Amino acid sequence: MTAYALAHMTPQPPLHDDVFVYMERIQETMDPFGGRFIVHASETEVVEGPFEGAYVIIEFPDMDKARDWYASDAYQEILAMRTDNIPGSTVLLQGVPPNYDVAATGRALRAAQAG
Repeated sequence: MTAYALAHMTPQPPLHDDVFVYMERIQETMDPFGGRFIVHASETEVVEGPFEGAYVIIEFPDMDKARDWYASDAYQEILAMRTDNIPGSTVLLQGVPPNYDVAATGRALRAAQAG
């Protein structure tokens, strides 16, 4: 099942040169794990609540590949170039299966909560 690495970052211009090196090298760390960018600090249209910063979303074939990428020597070698220069957080998220039914999930959660 597809998994995602989601980063919420608040870059502060001017960007340190390490950030550019990180950007130039990250794809090569993702390739062995089937990772691909699906969002990279795109234009953001806020429709609810406060928001600052930018999102990055990377798609992986599954959660094991996402974990393996993040823990890989290649990625760990460049990670501090970003984290030392851009505040933010990163999470790994499991996707939902095809034909996911949120209504069924809601009903199951309601039943579980009712006891």
